[in-house]
Amino acid sequence: MSKFPKHLFDEPDPDPHTLDNLGPLRPLAGIWENDQGEDVKPTADGAESQRYIERFELQPIDPQTNGPQLFYGLRYHTRIVKPGEVDMYHEQVGFWLWEPATGCILQSLTIPRGQIALAKGQAAADARSFSLDAERGSTENGICSNIFLEENFRTERFSITVTVNDDDTWSYDETTVLMIKGVPEPFMHTDRHTLRRVAQPTPNPMAIAADKG
Repeated sequence: MSKFPKHLFDEPDPDPHTLDNLGPLRPLAGIWENDQGEDVKPTADGAESQRYIERFELQPIDPQTNGPQLFYGLRYHTRIVKPGEVDMYHEQVGFWLWEPATGCILQSLTIPRGQIALAKGQAAADARSFSLDAERGSTENGICSNIFLEENFRTERFSITVTVNDDDTWSYDETTVLMIKGVPEPFMHTDRHTLRRVAQPTPNPMAIAADKG
């Protein structure tokens, strides 16, 4: 019978109140909107700039453990449309995770065009700005795409910088490095936006239960 190291199964006793333990992710919790996003994308005629409207929701989840490893996090959903339109321009779901013991930040993301990624960064608990990166081929912070994207619009690298502002807004600046079939040079696909709060976050289920006694 197989035996496994006992310490790998030693789980910590987490605080049920996720919102109190999110470190640099705490200011992002809530629901956000704005109509001033700027996307620079590739087209058959070259780079094209496109304005977009975004609704971004980030809600706290219960603490998560991998044996002794402990994460506090936010589940997120962002939906983007073009001005004057209702059909989806871009949609993304995933989690932002904070590991207090190491200062590690992770963003897992899934896009409904057959692509996933895990980006990684490092920050102090009180940081007001932080950056994360994912790289094609990495088993720690990698990128995986369906075969059409891999062969024609291959993502080499993804990076995002988040900045928390003093007026109850936060901004992101993303760059996705693409290798487009038939184009020798990489294309820098960029997205930038500043989001304004429209609603406060809802406490995670464990916190609600703990507060009810």
